[in-house]
Amino acid sequence: MKLNVNLNTFKGGIHPYEGKEYTNDKMITPIEGSPEMVFPLAQHIGASAKAVVKVKDEVKVGQLIGEAQGFVSANILSSVSGILKCIEPRLDASGTYKESIVITNDGLYTKGYEEHKNDISSLSDEDIIEKIKAAGVVGLGGAGFPTHVKLSPKDRSHIDYIIVNGAECEPYLTSDYRLMIERSSQIIEGLKIVLKLFPHAKGIIAIENNKPEAIRTFIQKCALEDQIEIKTVYTKYPQGGERSLIFATTGRKIYSKMLPADAGCIVDNVATMAAIYQAVMFDHPLVTTIMTLTGDAMNEPCNLEVPIGTNLKYLVEKNGGFKENPEKIISGGPMMGTALMSLDIPAVKTSSSILALIKDEVSMCEETACIHCGRCLDVCPSHIAPQLMYQSAMKNNIDKFIKLNGMECIECGCCSYICPAKRNMTQSFKKMKRLVIASRKK
Repeated sequence: MKLNVNLNTFKGGIHPYEGKEYTNDKMITPIEGSPEMVFPLAQHIGASAKAVVKVKDEVKVGQLIGEAQGFVSANILSSVSGILKCIEPRLDASGTYKESIVITNDGLYTKGYEEHKNDISSLSDEDIIEKIKAAGVVGLGGAGFPTHVKLSPKDRSHIDYIIVNGAECEPYLTSDYRLMIERSSQIIEGLKIVLKLFPHAKGIIAIENNKPEAIRTFIQKCALEDQIEIKTVYTKYPQGGERSLIFATTGRKIYSKMLPADAGCIVDNVATMAAIYQAVMFDHPLVTTIMTLTGDAMNEPCNLEVPIGTNLKYLVEKNGGFKENPEKIISGGPMMGTALMSLDIPAVKTSSSILALIKDEVSMCEETACIHCGRCLDVCPSHIAPQLMYQSAMKNNIDKFIKLNGMECIECGCCSYICPAKRNMTQSFKKMKRLVIASRKK
């Protein structure tokens, strides 16, 4: 094992209030699912899964209920046992209604799969990929890209690095940190399974330097691993972004028209690595997600292992509720999370947090004229010009937005955060990118 002691990073970024003290020391606690469980058939990038069960069917834990459709798609498996109530559109975190399988939880958690230990050395590459696909594993860092697809590039010999993302740079979130402390062996073994698929690759476990206990844990456990290097990266947002992390750890650059594999890299979140280990070693389906319940409005901040499909309102009520009525509730972190209209939505594979804030500070900010200070340019990790992009966005000038390399925006929110004029630039860039994509489809 090689330890890189330099603080690797990228140019740009910001240092927002971390807020991790609420849950840093809170161990992951399992919780049972809600009486009614909702499973959207689109919990991942790519084609929605197709329901393979029908109303009144008896369902068991780990049973396939939504089958992947096409190459870029992922299986959906039940996290509870019970009776299928209906298949209908239900609200999700995005504020839209998505076709969902609704199951009445019988509270028995009867397993519909056999859990046993596999001999990894006897498994072919195809066996490993198939087990990951069957388990419904996707990127658990937020994107939700089907993992079996990510691990199937055109030429595996061109992959030089498997990067494990342990940065967790998003403020308030500590689910990945607790996973690194409590289940580090699963993450390491998951990485070793992935390295088996790529004969020329080396493993990099990247952890921000504000997590010294996690760094010490991995140094100790990887001491005899020649193929794995621990890299300490500088604590800065968005250090955990795919482009930022690849550059910080390898010096290689990728752009919007490239995949990490084009730069010889594959990046997976620590939770994804643990899920890979469970799927390949034990044929364990992905049926739970680790979530942080946090913020100054939360009565009992905590880290939970949540059955996928659990109602978020039920989740909060079961864990102490709110000590004060929050003005803002976010699914995910404050920088890239989604503000929720309602908590009556399900936890999905990529759910990472419920952040409840007493005051909605953003809504209190009044937008003023740009003073041309250039701070947005300084912090932009994509090295583009947010100020000029914002001007084109306000005029819906798609051609100008494209010429300014607006499609390179990673929607991290650094420009909006640092802007003294309190301009909501990130939202305007999201809108413009959608318009560009729609125009290209035409």
